[in-house]
Amino acid sequence: MANTHQTNNELKQAIIDSKLRHIAFIMDGNGRWAQKQNKPREYGHKHGTETFKRVIEHCHDLGIKCVTVYAFSTENWKRPKKEVDSIMKLLETYLDEKYPDEACVKFIGDMTPLSDKLKKKIKKAERETEGRPLRVNIALNYGSRSEITNACNLLIQEGKTFVSEEDISSHLYTSGSPELDLIVRTGGDIRISNFLLWQAAYAEFYFTDTLWPDLTDNDINEAVASFCSRKRRFGGLDTEKSKSSNGVEQ
Repeated sequence: MANTHQTNNELKQAIIDSKLRHIAFIMDGNGRWAQKQNKPREYGHKHGTETFKRVIEHCHDLGIKCVTVYAFSTENWKRPKKEVDSIMKLLETYLDEKYPDEACVKFIGDMTPLSDKLKKKIKKAERETEGRPLRVNIALNYGSRSEITNACNLLIQEGKTFVSEEDISSHLYTSGSPELDLIVRTGGDIRISNFLLWQAAYAEFYFTDTLWPDLTDNDINEAVASFCSRKRRFGGLDTEKSKSSNGVEQ
């Protein structure tokens, strides 16, 4: 169990030492949170937006360089129209508000089905926040399989006959972001739901039963501390443990 009593300074140093730069959040549990309070699911999404703002601010305070959030998947169109309309309205309202000062907002996903009004607001948000220190990728109408397919099709259009991993990475929506280090999923489910499949190749995972609107700074600290306590070998050996007691490599 990670130490939940680490001071912010200790945690910040651990983040530097472990080279944690990019955290992604699967923001699950808004609807269930609302239903527990006998409220409509839309009520949970509204409170989830406030959690999102707090998470961005706290990640910036910790020194994280990039945050990606799963706001709306390509599969979420299957939900009731009332709920989908409510999510889109919330997004419009958020885009009309002042963004966190540190956030460089970038929307990732297929923007084609969105209304012209929403697309204009997205472009405005990206333009006005460009160059800020914390990149915030908001995955909207996003599906990882679709993203990879789109990257391959772009390479075909460019006339590529041989494709490298770097070619695909540079044509993903997340191009320009640091390598993904940690995926945090709230809400109790243990799956990644078509989210950042390519980017997650060497990412660590952290699952919590906490519903997204209830997520606190301490919960984020716990996830980060867990990451910092792990040994990331990327297919190699832990140099401190790769030798037996007689000094022979195992």
